[in-house]
Formats: sequence, C-alpha cells, structure tokens
Amino acid sequence: MLVVGLSLCLGLFLADAVVSLADDSLILFCGSHVLSGLRGIAGFLTLLMSVGVYCLMGLTPKAPKRLFLPVALFQLAAVLTLYPFAIYFYGHLQQIAWGISVGQVLLGGWLLVGAQGGFKFRWPLVPAKQLSAQGFSWRNLGGFALVNALVLVPAILVYVFVCSSRAVNHFTDGFMALHPNGFSVQVRKYMRNDGKTIELFPMTHVADAGFYQHVEKTFPTNSIILMEGVTDSQNLLTNKISYARMARALGLAEQHEAFEPTRGKLVRADVDVNQFSADTIQLLNLVMLVQAKGATPENVMKLMEYAPSPKMEEELINDLLRNRNRHLMEEIKSHLSKTDHVMVPWGVAHMPGIAKEIQELGFRLVDSEDYMVIRFHGQGKQGGGDGA
Repeated sequence: MLVVGLSLCLGLFLADAVVSLADDSLILFCGSHVLSGLRGIAGFLTLLMSVGVYCLMGLTPKAPKRLFLPVALFQLAAVLTLYPFAIYFYGHLQQIAWGISVGQVLLGGWLLVGAQGGFKFRWPLVPAKQLSAQGFSWRNLGGFALVNALVLVPAILVYVFVCSSRAVNHFTDGFMALHPNGFSVQVRKYMRNDGKTIELFPMTHVADAGFYQHVEKTFPTNSIILMEGVTDSQNLLTNKISYARMARALGLAEQHEAFEPTRGKLVRADVDVNQFSADTIQLLNLVMLVQAKGATPENVMKLMEYAPSPKMEEELINDLLRNRNRHLMEEIKSHLSKTDHVMVPWGVAHMPGIAKEIQELGFRLVDSEDYMVIRFHGQGKQGGGDGA
C-alpha cells in the first residue's frame, strides 16, 4: 500500500508538471487557457497527495525523504518564490510561472530517475527497495514536529511578513507601511514657490477611530478639503458602498462614519458611478452584496459564477484609480486659485499618482509625518509615529 501510494503521489506530481507546463506555454505563446481547468484539477489532487505524504513522513521513516520532501514542499516553495516576483516584476509573472513549470518537469524527471535507479520507467514508480526498513519511530515523529514548529513555520511566517511589508511599501510608494504592530500611513506636505501648499493624507476605509480624529485636527481653518466619495445619482448600485461589516468584524471605525472634518471648507471632488464601465458596476454590485449581506452560500455562488471580460482588469484600474485621479487633479488645479492650503484626504492607492502629478506642477516635498491607522495589539495613542 505504501509503494502504491508513493507511486501515485510521484505520478500525480509528474502529471501536474506536464499539464502546468503545457498550460503556461499555451497562455504565454498563444493566449489560450484551454488547459487551465484540467490544470486546476491536477494541481488540487497533487496538493492533497503531497500533504498526505508529508504527514506520512512524520509518522514513519519508511517514505524516502530525499525523494518526497521536494514533492511535498514544491507547491509551497513555488508560491513563496512567486511572491517577490509579483511585487517587483508583476508584468512578467506569466514568464516566471512558465519557468517554475519547467523546473517542476525537470525535478519530477530527476526524482523519477532517482526512484527507478536509472532510466527504467516501470510500475511501481517507487520500488519497495527505496523504502526504509524502519517503522514508526517516536524519535522521527518528535524531530519532524520540532522542525516544523520551530524552523519551517516560523521561517515561512517571517518570509511572508517581510514580503508583505515590501509589497505594501512598493505599491504605495511609501505612503503606507506594514509593521509588526500594525499599519501606518505617511502624510506628506508639498509646497510651491508661491507659498501654496498641498497636503496628502493617505486614508483607509477602516481604521482606529483616533486616527480619523487626529487627522481632522491638523486641517487649517482656511483650507479647502477635497473629499473622496463616489456619488450614485442614477442609483446604479444595488447596495450602498459600505465597509461597516468589515469595521465591526475588525473592531475598527468606518471612515464614512468617523471622518467628519469641521475645520476648513469641504468640497466633494470625486466622480459619479455613471462614469464607470458596465463591468465595473457589475463587479461593485457583487462585492457590495457580500459586504452588505454577508458571505452566504448564495452570495458566494454569485461571485463564483461571475465571468469577467478580458478587459476587466484594465477597466477596473481606469475606473477606480486613473480616471478618479484625473478628476481630482482638475479639482486641485481649480481650487489652488482660491486658497493657499489644499487638503487631500483620499485612499492610499491614489497617493503615488497624485504625488507625481502635483510635483509636475512645481510642488516639492517639505515635510512628512507617520500615523498609525491600524494596530494589531490593543488600542494606543494615535498620531505622529516616526515623524520625518
């Protein structure tokens, strides 16, 4: 039974490798996803077998670790390898995925040759002579548990945290940072030679209430505050955009409810939903359905049945980010003639683009200050953290 099980595991690993390489090749060179469904099935079965064999190696030394540790850990290693590439080389992910599939094919072939003792491909793929004679061992089980608990799991957690921190910093151009104790944002003040200032306040839809309160107090009374918030004049959204459920679940405050500046002049500077594409509106309705009514089986099924168009990603970025940034810049330009101080409390994703645009208008960075927005361990004093 052990020989058959290990042979099936190695066979599935090889099959998954071949299907993955074929699928990645078709996607990369032909733009075809015809094998993606089959690949998903093969990958899922391989994952189940790999987890089973990995646990088996902890229970008995009979399973040869030199052959099956690479099989059991390959998918995990592939995901961890992709993480940093997804941060810095997002546009080349398909080429990188193809390279990983090539690596899986080569590894599978090398393991098969090692199991067979040469280029002799016959069943079972893992002969009985490859098995250790030793049965169950408390020493093996204890060592296996200690290595996983004290080495493997902590190493993975540290690696994921470091990569996540790099990703947050990279994609927000430093406007947001991930720390062991929570998330912080960096408020930046820009000034032009004529004395006019623009302050960028990176906001999050949910945060500690103290963050919103502290930000409100920093606005000059003679400033213009360009507020974020998409309107829906034609009632195109079936559910109101709300993050109340998320806020309650995390024990945080929702920006829409907690952030109500009383200093300065508030100006609505966002677009209307009717300027979004039909695909974006449909996706927003699905997401807000889950946010408003919860992840019920019916709502989850609707999400799973949703089939985005090939241009969905580009349309989404244009609607939710680029076009809104363009509209905001027009608002900034029009209000600079009316005040010396423009406050921009918008979502952190908008900040890199807006910062670049205002610097092209002659503004230069003169000051910055860090604020904690979400703390992982209890509540603390909100305000400047590592002010720069």
